[in-house]
Amino acid sequence: MMIGVGLDARLGLPFDQLRAAAREAGRLGFESLWTPAGGVPDAFHVCAGWSQDTSLRTGISVVPAVRMWTPLGLAAQAATLAQLSSGRFVLGLGTGGYGPGFWASVGLPDRPIAVMREYVTEVRGLLAGQRVTAGPIVSRAGTDPGAPGWPRSASLGLAAGTPEPAPVYLAALGPQMLRLAGEIADGALLNWATPQQIAVSRERIETGAARAGRGPGAVPMTMYIRVCIDDDVAAARQAFGAQVLGYAMGRPGTPQGAGYRGLFAQMGFDAELTELEHRRDRGAAMPELVAAASDQMLQAVGYYGPAGPAAAVFARLSAGLDEGIVRIVTARPGLEPVGAAMAALTPSLIRGAKPDEATTS
Repeated sequence: MMIGVGLDARLGLPFDQLRAAAREAGRLGFESLWTPAGGVPDAFHVCAGWSQDTSLRTGISVVPAVRMWTPLGLAAQAATLAQLSSGRFVLGLGTGGYGPGFWASVGLPDRPIAVMREYVTEVRGLLAGQRVTAGPIVSRAGTDPGAPGWPRSASLGLAAGTPEPAPVYLAALGPQMLRLAGEIADGALLNWATPQQIAVSRERIETGAARAGRGPGAVPMTMYIRVCIDDDVAAARQAFGAQVLGYAMGRPGTPQGAGYRGLFAQMGFDAELTELEHRRDRGAAMPELVAAASDQMLQAVGYYGPAGPAAAVFARLSAGLDEGIVRIVTARPGLEPVGAAMAALTPSLIRGAKPDEATTS
């Protein structure tokens, strides 16, 4: 398994400190650097800076494609980064939302599988130097000549001898999206999954790959695993738990089986989340909700606490992945806790960890 590190805009680090953290990651032996899209500094610029400062692969996980970009705009950004990095950039795509309200807000039908099939296929074609005709969904069928910034037919005009196309990974949670990733993407991006859910995801991805005539293991699986390293366990639990619940709790008006709420329900936490949602709806703030959340749920998907057990826990939670990403959460601001987390979870420590060392915090 390859091991990378994920640095989030929510860490509050300015651009120069994100670059300093990347250089330290390279020194510590990490093999890739990942950041999510949607914050400031912009993820494409961050990856460009990292490519100048290190020899590591960089990736964005994930770009909320339909909320922010046309396929043509995304492909142009990814092709530029492929050139700047000599082919060491990965583009991760996701929907950016779910449910009928979300799809109505971006002017597209509530057909996530069909939409992402078009997005991934068109972006991959453009990156491969092809002239691509916009599909009827993404280009909003019936418009003329096409959606803003996305003509009916386009190419990037890539010259011969440019780097290999940037791989396009698809963020996938549910069965249909996982099968789609296996069928058409260069890789699959999971999130907040237990080892058992990772194994289920692998089966679904392989089903999609076989449908497309691709061999076993053709579509690698990558996933963020959140960690908060701090000797103040209460502070670490609060910071880590707020991120878990920010994803896991259902939003009012959204089906309980949708998105991350549905994923956590599949992993056995439906009753607990329902109780937490009732507390939230009665006015409970996030600190109270985190205090009420069980250690079982929080520790099923990540780690918080002192450095000692972290590597073994990460090794256990990442079982079945092709690439595990140490996604750093901090309880205190600044660069120092980021460095401490990377030092506690170097690839050599993770690979050398024994399963029986994975004690709880």
